[in-house]
Amino acid sequence: MSLSAFHITNNLYIPADYHVNNDFEEQYILLRNRENRIYTDEELFHLPDIADSHPHFSEWMIRKRSAQRLIAKLETRKELLSILEIGCGNGWLTYQLSRIPGSRVIGIDINLTELHQAARVFNSNSKLKFIYGDIRSGVISDLKFDAIVLAASVQYFASLSGILNTCLQHLTKKGEIHIIDSPFYKQKEVDDARKRTKEYYSRVGLPAMSDYYYHHCITEFSVYSCKLLRNPFSVRNKIFRTSNPFPWIYIKN
Repeated sequence: MSLSAFHITNNLYIPADYHVNNDFEEQYILLRNRENRIYTDEELFHLPDIADSHPHFSEWMIRKRSAQRLIAKLETRKELLSILEIGCGNGWLTYQLSRIPGSRVIGIDINLTELHQAARVFNSNSKLKFIYGDIRSGVISDLKFDAIVLAASVQYFASLSGILNTCLQHLTKKGEIHIIDSPFYKQKEVDDARKRTKEYYSRVGLPAMSDYYYHHCITEFSVYSCKLLRNPFSVRNKIFRTSNPFPWIYIKN
């Protein structure tokens, strides 16, 4: 990654020839406002901990447990780790990952609004950088990572195989991919899920957002060397009705 190709402000790197995807970002920020998902700098710094009166408190407790399990898994490697979070948004998880001893972390996103907040809130962390751009564009083509994380973001990629194959190209020899906090479906469930998504976005007044949200099947992972480290489809989880509906998918290079 040649630094001359970026405008650098503190820990935020913006390609010199960047182009903002206004259509998506404007819709997405409007949605997050309407869903009460825009956080103050103070709230962001303390995420995933948040007041129990917050409308998304239960959701954040799920994400907190997911993050804790992921971090514990990565810490078992007991070596210096280069980590990439794709679709990092406001950077709360990127920051948590940077607290792993010996880690150096990059968060990348096409949402410049939230990246500016992430860079501002976590500016004092020298182990952490944020990059504006789409990883599939080659913006960091020369970098490889020991771990790549997609948390609550894979549903914004039209092609699951496309983003996974790109990730594999950016892994070190012993690298791994972790996908958490995203919904996956059985094939027979996809049509109903798409219908619910369209109805929801229409209800909040942003029907165009349904064009940016994709419904991937769990069977799409069959061509990869992967494991379900957490399986919401298991008989045990169905019986006990655990609160986390999302799988934890682990892919080894």
